[in-house]
Amino acid sequence: MLEKKDLEMIAQVVSETVKEINKPIYERLDRVDSRLDSMDSRLDNMDSRLNKVEEKVTDVQMTLENETNKSIRIIAEGRLDLSRKLGDALKVQSEKEMLLIRITRIENEIRQIKQRIGEIA
Repeated sequence: MLEKKDLEMIAQVVSETVKEINKPIYERLDRVDSRLDSMDSRLDNMDSRLNKVEEKVTDVQMTLENETNKSIRIIAEGRLDLSRKLGDALKVQSEKEMLLIRITRIENEIRQIKQRIGEIA
């Protein structure tokens, strides 16, 4: 029959053996964990860059919708009134179109300023 001392020695040997067996596993897990941390960092960086791209695309879309498309529509509508005298129509319409384009541009700039103020606040 085994004595208590023998059992303690066996337990110690088994414990040390398990530690030696687990050591390479833990080392590999540490390396995997390190690589995953690196990937997380890179994904966070990519996410940040993607958010910036999305903001720029949104700004371009807003400019197209609020300024460019509106200006094109204003110019197209101005061409419908062909029954007026050409000289008077061109002069008045040209001034009107320019003013409307300037107003559209100013509205867009105000929207951008409000957006920036909202981001700062």
